[in-house]
Order: sequence, then C-alpha cells, then structure tokens
Amino acid sequence: MLRLLGNIIWFVLGGFIMGVAWWLAGILALITIVGIPWARSCFVIGSFAFWPFGKQAVNRRFVTGNEDIGTGCLGMLGNVIWFFVAGIWLAIGHIVSALACFVTIIGIPFGIQHLKLALIALAPVGQTVVLSERQYWQ
Repeated sequence: MLRLLGNIIWFVLGGFIMGVAWWLAGILALITIVGIPWARSCFVIGSFAFWPFGKQAVNRRFVTGNEDIGTGCLGMLGNVIWFFVAGIWLAIGHIVSALACFVTIIGIPFGIQHLKLALIALAPVGQTVVLSERQYWQ
C-alpha cells in the first residue's frame, strides 16, 4: 500500500515528466536506426522513471550471471556516447526535479530517487530493472 502511495506521489512530483523525457529519448534513438541499442535502455529506464518504488536498477551481469554486449566493452563505449548525446540532459532534468522535491520535507525521499535516476541517466546501457526485494550484488 505504501509503495502504491509513493508511486502516485512520485508520478505527480516529476515522475511523469521524466518518464516522458526518457521515452522521447528512446523514440529519437529509434528514429536514427543507429540508436536502437540505446532505445531499449531508454524504454526500460523510462518505465522505471514512471513508477520506481518497489524496484531498483541493477547491472544485467548481476541478474544473469553472464556478461553480454551491453555489460562488456561495447556497453561501456555505448555509455560514453550516450553521456554526450542524451545522458547529460536527462541527468540535468532529474537534478532539477530533485531540487524541486527537496523544497519540502515530504519531497526529500522523492528528490533522493531523482538523484539515483540522474546517476542511471549518465550510463543506462547494461542496466535492467528488477523488484527490490532481491539483492543482486555481493
């Protein structure tokens, strides 16, 4: 019940706007054809940006136990390109939303979530979203 309430308040306090921003970045990446690998990350993280409570973003390597194209060297190269093309702008959007949330005491947890998403925005390739009940790191 608290998770649902948190997600509803989140949606109003910047989650909707930032989720749409992530999906817009994904659509623009799809249009370029070359950006299709980034588009997948945009849609996964964008859905997470809409309703983040009860979920967490983790490296796919920790979930699958195997390294794939997004978690290896090509993923790192993809994240470097992403940083300059769209990552910095999405991160700035999350930081601005976090600052707006920090104005009120009730908004502090939501501001912290925006800061977490700002870090993810800088390097989303190789990330996946899972339920937060499980621990994927050691």
